[in-house]
Amino acid sequence: MKEQELSIIIPIYNGQDYIFDCLSSILGQKDSSQHEIIIVNDGSTDNTENILCNIAKENKNIHIINQKNSGVSVARNNGILASHGKYITFIDCDDMVG
Repeated sequence: MKEQELSIIIPIYNGQDYIFDCLSSILGQKDSSQHEIIIVNDGSTDNTENILCNIAKENKNIHIINQKNSGVSVARNNGILASHGKYITFIDCDDMVG
């Protein structure tokens, strides 16, 4: 895979109430389609996985990793392992960027 300039890693656990707004704020940024967005679903038991799948269908730069619940540190580390960016940043699922 081609190296991206920026990899945005978002660990999430049961964030169905927040993830749409979080991703909308990221995707609304200039040049957001040139960034890799890695979402690590840390064993969510709510509707998070379905929401992520629907958003990822419309955005080719969003990649989803599903794992059993292992905690935010493991989720971040798995995101790092999957990233291809020259730079890496982390955003929590209930954050918005502007």
